[in-house]
Amino acid sequence: MADNRSLSNYHKPSGLSAGWLALIIILGVIIADQTLKLWVKTSFYLGEDLPVTSWFQIKFIENNGMAFGMELWNKLVLTFGRILAVGLFIWFLCRIKNLKDIRKGFIVCIALITAGAAGNIFDCVFYGVIFNNPMPPEIAEIFPPDGGYSTWFEGRVVDMLYFPFFDFYWPEWVPMIGGKYYEFFAYIFNLADSAICVGVALLIFFYSKDASIAFKALSKDVNSDHD
Repeated sequence: MADNRSLSNYHKPSGLSAGWLALIIILGVIIADQTLKLWVKTSFYLGEDLPVTSWFQIKFIENNGMAFGMELWNKLVLTFGRILAVGLFIWFLCRIKNLKDIRKGFIVCIALITAGAAGNIFDCVFYGVIFNNPMPPEIAEIFPPDGGYSTWFEGRVVDMLYFPFFDFYWPEWVPMIGGKYYEFFAYIFNLADSAICVGVALLIFFYSKDASIAFKALSKDVNSDHD
């Protein structure tokens, strides 16, 4: 009986199924993210930048933390937390991918967030082992004969997308910050970070109702599984 109640919430997908759409997005984002990171890592020395336009640069930096270069929490805790989060997102996608009344745009949002979290996991897990860390202006070598710069799960995340839209010095008469330099959007990030931010933004502004439907249906299914 529990299975019959659960099945009433689902439909057979037509056309490209939500599951395949999610898989394509996740693999596409991860491949694009890692391709760009590997190119930057093996083509730029740490701190090198390449101006593309007046407001966009490729600037190679690394960080131990979360999105946009923020450094929070212990490294191993952060890495395993990412792995756990990706596992939960994949489980969530598998449970809700064929729910009726759920728009595919919601699946796209969850897939983007999942892909973004997974993209940075590769850096953390593998990069410390497969890359060395030479002093600039030397460029990192992949699979160096003397080994990597760190151990498994201790790699640093590669960032490179930099959009210095504008900058200025605050007028001297402004209290507390007068005369100080200010740069709008000084963050440097990667494609994985972008996928997370786009997914979260779309989710908040356009698919909050779908999230509510998904969580309600998921809660019923979980309760049915325990009956």
